[in-house]
Amino acid sequence: MNGFDESAQTMSLVAFIAVATVTLLLCVMTGPDRDDLDEFYTGYRSLSPVRNGLAIAGDYLSAATLLSTTGIIALTGYDGLVVALSTALSLVLLMFLLAEPLRNAGRFTMGDVLTRRAPGRAVRIAACGVTLAALVPMMVVQLAGSGDLLAFILGFDSSGFRTGSIIVLGIVMISYAAIGGMKGTALIQIVKTVVLVAACLTISVLVMNRFDWSTTALLAAAQQGSGAGAAYLRSGLQFGGNGLDMVSSELTVVLGAACLPHITMRMSSARSAQAVRRSLSWAVSVVVGLCLLLTVIGFGAAALVGHNLIVAAGAQGNGSILQVSGVVAGSGELGALVVTIMTTAIFLTLLASVAGMILACANSLAHDLFAHGLHGIRNRAKEPVEDRIEMGTAQAAAVGVGLVAITLAVLARHWNVQALVTLSFCIGASALAPALVYSMFWRRFTRTGLLSTLIGGTVAVLVLITGTNLVSGSPGSVFPGRDFNWFPFTTTGLVSIPIGFLAGWLGTVLGGRTAAEERRLYEAEERWILAGAPPTTPRRAG
Repeated sequence: MNGFDESAQTMSLVAFIAVATVTLLLCVMTGPDRDDLDEFYTGYRSLSPVRNGLAIAGDYLSAATLLSTTGIIALTGYDGLVVALSTALSLVLLMFLLAEPLRNAGRFTMGDVLTRRAPGRAVRIAACGVTLAALVPMMVVQLAGSGDLLAFILGFDSSGFRTGSIIVLGIVMISYAAIGGMKGTALIQIVKTVVLVAACLTISVLVMNRFDWSTTALLAAAQQGSGAGAAYLRSGLQFGGNGLDMVSSELTVVLGAACLPHITMRMSSARSAQAVRRSLSWAVSVVVGLCLLLTVIGFGAAALVGHNLIVAAGAQGNGSILQVSGVVAGSGELGALVVTIMTTAIFLTLLASVAGMILACANSLAHDLFAHGLHGIRNRAKEPVEDRIEMGTAQAAAVGVGLVAITLAVLARHWNVQALVTLSFCIGASALAPALVYSMFWRRFTRTGLLSTLIGGTVAVLVLITGTNLVSGSPGSVFPGRDFNWFPFTTTGLVSIPIGFLAGWLGTVLGGRTAAEERRLYEAEERWILAGAPPTTPRRAG
């Protein structure tokens, strides 16, 4: 049981049903026309910077990030605070380095961005493959955790209830993506962000009130409740003092989080280069504010719930945000309302995050793989795919990707699937980040270099992660009873990120391209990528 009283559980259940119904209705009302491809992919770039910024912040803060960040802060103190700061820093990096070039170079998908400089079907197919490899694992984690989350909130402990929750929530998420498109999912993200800020602010205020608004008192109580003593407020608790492991983890978060395809696709929904800058300003402000609130909540969980109870609810501490909400809310109708606000915020976060990922995968499958990759092979005349057909393919792909994620989540729900979140961030940092940086800023970068980066970085992550203690050799691993742990770090970033950059450099240097051709291709695209001109339809050959 979770410790919530019956009124809180009843209100939470009613709120879940109401939120799912209303948000689905909003998606239907704002959904695109049947054959309006640009509206489905970008929402006609009709969102204001404020709304687009809230949508970006919503996409960026997934349920896995929200729950795990709070849990890490509650369990490891200082190291968890560094994780929260790294999460915010990643979005700042996107804002200052990649946001404008991404908006100016892209149209719909990651493939559109990359083929501006390196046109070709192979690049489209590789971009689609890496998009799926980066996002499907994170979808599986969040869907697998949805059953446990609802069971924890509502006080059920039935295997059938957990499985049914995964299936029902998965169907709702598929509906958001397939019906709402970019505009519909953006609306859900905006609602989710507003509710999440309100919920976290409420819990943070209640936590600080418990300690008479004294940060010193809160930290002292958190240190005592953590069971780690003075080490709780010093570096090294999370990784056993292994500094390189910590550097690898933070580097992976900083480079990987902001380069995931469901985040970068939001850049294309901005009206102009100025609008994307203003959107990111709003998004960064919201994310930084939320990270600060999560820090207060995490320390509050350590102080008021305690290490033993947090771990008893889950080794990763993912339930700590709900546990501390129940403690500070108290009993009675007001307490039930506070708990309901937080559970609704987490529920919305879960729905919106997975819906955005499904949409990014579906768009890539329809636009990169079908309309440009496979269609170009079959259609020698190079006639473009009709918008009506491409949009239907995107909607069908959303259903297909969603069903695959649901199936994998049901199969994996008894495993510790937290390693899959790390896998997603590692692919983002090791394959997508080098590809984007080289494509935007290196004049000599070639198609061979791009393919080498995408494939080399992804393969390096898939090979190295099998040897981490997330997969075997530790109680919290995927296979806790086995030990084939041969890689010395928890994340692969310290090795796989250099491999991704090196593969791109070697592929470019050894692949060959004349200086005149390099200059011609770069100058042809430079005015789009750097000058702020509106994106146009990419070459159909790409």
